[in-house]
This record gives sequence, structure tokens and C-alpha cells, in this order.
Amino acid sequence: MSTTTGGGEFGNPLRKFKLVFLGEQSVGKTSLITRFMYDSFDNTYQVTPALTVRVRLQLWDTAGQERFRSLIPSYIRDSTIAVVVYDITNLNSFQQTSKWIDDVRTERGSDVIIMLVGNKTDLADKRQITTEEGEQRAKELNVMFIETSAKTGYNVKQLFRRVAAALPGMDSTPEKSKEDMIDIKLEKPPELPVTESSCSC
Repeated sequence: MSTTTGGGEFGNPLRKFKLVFLGEQSVGKTSLITRFMYDSFDNTYQVTPALTVRVRLQLWDTAGQERFRSLIPSYIRDSTIAVVVYDITNLNSFQQTSKWIDDVRTERGSDVIIMLVGNKTDLADKRQITTEEGEQRAKELNVMFIETSAKTGYNVKQLFRRVAAALPGMDSTPEKSKEDMIDIKLEKPPELPVTESSCSC
């Protein structure tokens, strides 16, 4: 955790936390960020204007392709939160989540918040992983869990609310203020492409 002087609208120091998105190619990592930041589902990725809030989350969107795997640890290393995403219509992407979570814990130990996310609930007719299976995997790995749809916006805000609420010192924050306390700074690692060219999420 890093802090900076100056304050949000309540005069508190702006606390900054790094959040990294991980998962296989085309599971919807970029689309989840875009849906949250712009409430849209398209391929336009820009830095959002800063808001006057209490917490800044730096979102790092990594490419899921195998050829970039060697670069991922450097982005995990100083992260506070890891969001591991899988596609509920793709069994392999779900099976690989254990590997991604292992990578996070190798770099960060227990000093990290991990959220397992089953994306693309809008494709329920093609579902290969049940909600119960996702919940069970999260329980086994001792991580948080949620299902989302970047396409429809289902549970996307709730995803970010929950990870923000789990941050150190946030347990005493009133529930009604949690939705308004996130200031997003989208970081685009220069070595990794932010977009996933074959993304069909």
C-alpha cells in the first residue's frame, strides 16, 4: 500500500492500491474494465478522468496469451488485489484459474486480496461451469468469488465494490459510501498489449 499527501473530499489522504487483472485470453478482462469505467461494451480504451474520492485503484490489464506469461510476475509483485477471470463457457479457462492464483501467491504470499470472477453470464445457454463449481473453487482456494457479465453490466460494479471494501482499513467505511470511493487510474503496461485482438467477450 502506498499513500500520498493531499486528500479526497473528506480531507483524508488518497490511498493508492494496485489491482491486476489475470486470466486466459478472451475471458473478458478488458471488457470488465471498460464496462466499469465507461458503462459501455466496446473496444475503446482510454484513461478515465480522476474523481474526487478516497481510494485510487490502479488497474493493470494483462494479456492472456502464453507468450506474455514471463512478463506477468513483475506486474503481480507489488499488487494489492488480483482479479482472476474465467469464461463460464470455457472449461479450460476455469481450469487455468488455479495456475493464475498460484502465480499470485508465489509473488505475494498471503498479502494480497484475490477475487475469482466467472464472466459472460449473458451466455448462460453455453455455460460449462456452474455457479456452484465456481463457488467451490473459490472456497478451496480461499479467495472471493463473483459472477459477472461485461456485456450486460451484471455485477460489474459489485465486483469493484467488493474488492474495494476488502482493502485494509475499509471495514469501517459505511456501506453507502463504498460505491463512491473508487478513483480509477488505468495503467497500460508498455510491454503488454491492453486489448485482446481475438476477444469475443
